[in-house]
Amino acid sequence: MRRVYLDYAATTPIRPEVWSAMEPYLREIYGNPSSLHSFGRESRVAIEEAREKIAKAIGAKNDEIIFTSGGTEGNNMVLKGVAFALQDKGKHIITTPIEHHAVLEPCHFLEKLGFEITYLPVDKTGLVDPDDLKRAIRKDTILISIMHANNEIGTIEPIKELSNIAKEREVYFHTDAVQTVGHIPVDVKDLNVDFLSISAHKFYGPKGVGALYIRKGTKVYPLLHGGEQEGRRRAGTENVAGIVGMGKALELAISELDREMERLTKLRDYFIREVERRIPDSYLNGHRIQRLPNNINFSFAYIEGEALLLNLDMEGIGVSTGSACSSSSLEPSHVLSAIGVPIELVHGSLRFTLGLWTTKEDLDYTLDALERIVNKLRAISPYKQGWTLKREG
Repeated sequence: MRRVYLDYAATTPIRPEVWSAMEPYLREIYGNPSSLHSFGRESRVAIEEAREKIAKAIGAKNDEIIFTSGGTEGNNMVLKGVAFALQDKGKHIITTPIEHHAVLEPCHFLEKLGFEITYLPVDKTGLVDPDDLKRAIRKDTILISIMHANNEIGTIEPIKELSNIAKEREVYFHTDAVQTVGHIPVDVKDLNVDFLSISAHKFYGPKGVGALYIRKGTKVYPLLHGGEQEGRRRAGTENVAGIVGMGKALELAISELDREMERLTKLRDYFIREVERRIPDSYLNGHRIQRLPNNINFSFAYIEGEALLLNLDMEGIGVSTGSACSSSSLEPSHVLSAIGVPIELVHGSLRFTLGLWTTKEDLDYTLDALERIVNKLRAISPYKQGWTLKREG
């Protein structure tokens, strides 16, 4: 049976070149980077070389990059770290209802401590209106956190315009760029952000390692206290092999960026056209143009997305019903709900995300299976009788 992986937004396999770069630091080069002897210095040199690669990839300075365990830690560090560092100035934070749970849950935590969170509305494609941000900023606003691109529907936010508004009001701006770094051009100076979160396993690096860009001069309290690693901002012995792998993975991704963006965009648009042509009552979620090159999210009327996912899995096809971090929850997608998708269609949604090894043959195989399964499930669907569907666009 053919196996087709279309869940690259959840995680990606490690590239062979990345594994080759990591292997020596799992076997022969094992010194603690904080040690002064030659064993430790070898590890320290490897970390600094990786830091330089990551800084170069996003237009940052080397000392503006700190290593983390991934996007969740980076997001938590910014939200809690800025909140605690600037609480004497104010306790107001602005975000959106379509953020990853790694932003929303820290916000809920801070609300319990007396911070006030404003959740900006988004339109039916998931875009934030800059005028809404202008109206939301107050004298006591200390941080704005808006993701670069949404992990479920792929919509790319106008971060540069939004961050410029923040700068005019002297408010820190953070963007969760976990889905964009390594996939589309990202330059922290051009975006004009103060903080930016990255995760290695989204661009063919290892799991459990990430990076956080912190603009020089910004105030943020560390989450972890202990040693003096990472400029005293993130205590703990560094994951040397993971950091080396992350640096190599991002270096490779950037070297292939333009070519891969063009290839994936063509495959994405082909798949979207074919779904809309072959499967009636299918609805694309997210912005049709201003979206990630590899992201496709559809709602299919009259059926459950989970049933679709399981049937596709039996055909050897791996897709998602939404964010992998919330896939064990029975709650409907907070992202689709926030953009106004009717609850019936929220439950009938699937996310297909393409990657380095996706081919047109993979997509044709998936389209054939998808069309067949949708028709089968609709034929036995208890929802189709008396179904009422109201959806704009």
